[in-house]
Amino acid sequence: MENRVALVTGAGRGVGRRIALDLALHGAAAVVVNDFDAERAGTVADEIRRRGVPAIGVQCDVVDFDGVEAMFAKAREAFGPVGVLVNNAGNQGGSGAAPPSAPFWEQGPAQWVPSLEVNLNGVFNCSRHALAQMVADGSGGRIVTVISDAGRVGEIGGLEAYSAAKAGASGLTRSLARLGGKHQVTANSVALGATRTPATEDILADPEQRKRILSQYMVRRIGDPADASGMVTFLASAAGAWITGQTIPVNGGYSVTM
Repeated sequence: MENRVALVTGAGRGVGRRIALDLALHGAAAVVVNDFDAERAGTVADEIRRRGVPAIGVQCDVVDFDGVEAMFAKAREAFGPVGVLVNNAGNQGGSGAAPPSAPFWEQGPAQWVPSLEVNLNGVFNCSRHALAQMVADGSGGRIVTVISDAGRVGEIGGLEAYSAAKAGASGLTRSLARLGGKHQVTANSVALGATRTPATEDILADPEQRKRILSQYMVRRIGDPADASGMVTFLASAAGAWITGQTIPVNGGYSVTM
């Protein structure tokens, strides 16, 4: 991590938690654990501190621009400027609501906005403040945005807005790569397939659902948070210094494109 301060959004559980722990393990100077739930953020920060790495938990909804600004100010005050941002917060946001069940032609903004807010606007908010600190600090940085293969292939069944938001987040990340390159800031996206997290446990517990999902993957298993974290950690490290503007699938073969 080149001794950089890392901030991971939505890191109170699941993929985000594993990313925060792995960044600490692989040389982050300190880790800021963000979550919508203060208790979850604090628990993961405690785990990191027990491993000998400074950490704080910060409660913040990433859709709140002013709240995100305050979070980055708190990170700077505690440890210095953020040098690694992982945009991980997503799905339906802090509400934990299920995707809409009605067909797209019966939906409206009330069904779309929650997904667009957290999966796209949250990435805007956090990336804006991270890039400001990275450029001002002058020592470069890494922005890694966790998206979904839904953003690459387009999913249906209530996931239309989610797919659009994830595709938009990937597009923003490519723009950030162009903006940040001359400042030695890289920006990449990691597109995940079905991954075992608290958000997917109910679906995966159903044998028929699990069988249907597995049939779509070349590697016949569900992804693990460690699969996602391995790629994120690589891109956040010195090893990924010459990779930028890319969307890299970690998907067990769910989709295959050039």
